[in-house]
Amino acid sequence: MSIQPGLPQPPTCDRVEDRRLHLKQRLAAALRLFAHYGFDEGVAGHITARDPELTDHFWVNPFGMYFGHIRVSNLLLVNHKGEVVHGNKLVNAAAFAIHSQIHQARPDVIAAAHSHSLYGKTWSTLGRLLDPLTQDACAFYQDHALFDDYTGVVLDLKEGQRLAKTLGEKKAIILRNHGLLTVGHSVDEAAWWFITMERSCHAQLMAEAVGKPVLISPEVARLTFSQVGTHYMGWFGFQSLYEKIVREQPDLLD
Repeated sequence: MSIQPGLPQPPTCDRVEDRRLHLKQRLAAALRLFAHYGFDEGVAGHITARDPELTDHFWVNPFGMYFGHIRVSNLLLVNHKGEVVHGNKLVNAAAFAIHSQIHQARPDVIAAAHSHSLYGKTWSTLGRLLDPLTQDACAFYQDHALFDDYTGVVLDLKEGQRLAKTLGEKKAIILRNHGLLTVGHSVDEAAWWFITMERSCHAQLMAEAVGKPVLISPEVARLTFSQVGTHYMGWFGFQSLYEKIVREQPDLLD
C-alpha cells in the first residue's frame, strides 16, 4: 500500500539512548491507554518491548502495578534468563514465559501486548477466529491465529514456545479461554492492534447476539487488509492516542 504524501513517519534516532527513551515512552503510554480502555484485570496483562541495543532483553511493566500508574521510570529491563537487570520490582513469570519465546522466535517483533480484556477473553471462549465483518476487522483477515488449547497460567517456557509457534508470522493470536495477544514492529503497532482487535471482538459478539452478520467477501477483505492491516497503519493508528494520553497524563513520561 502506498502511503499518502504528507502523513507522519516513524521517527529515526541515531543514538541508542534516544531510541531506548522513545521506546520506553511509548511503552508507558500504551500501558496507560490499556488502563484507560479498561483492559486491566488485577495483576494480569503485560506489554513488552525489545531493547534496541540488548536485543535479547526486553522492557516490561512491573508485576502487580496498575497500568494507569506506570511511568517510564517504573519499567523493568529483563534479560533472556528472566532476571531483572534494571528496576527494583518483580517481573510477571507468565510475561517472561510468553514474551521471551515470542521475541526469540520472531526477530522482527519489537513489541508484544497481552491482557485479559473483557471482550477479547469473552470471544476467546468460542475457540474461533474473527470473521471479516467490518473494515476494522479486516486488519486481521488471514493474519491472526488461534491457540486452541488452555492448560492454565502460562509459566512453562515450553508452553510459551508452543504459543509462539502457533502465532507464526501473524500479527495476533487468540488464546482460547484466555484472551488476545498482538505483536508489532513497534510498541505503537502492537498496542494499536490490541486495541482494535478488542473492539472487533466486541463488534462481532454484539452482531451475533442480534442476528446473522453479513461477511465481507474474501476478495474485498483481502483488499481492505492491504489498506488497513499494514505495519505502517498499525503504527499510524496509535499516534493520536499517544498524543491524547500524554496531554492528559504527562506524568507517564517521568
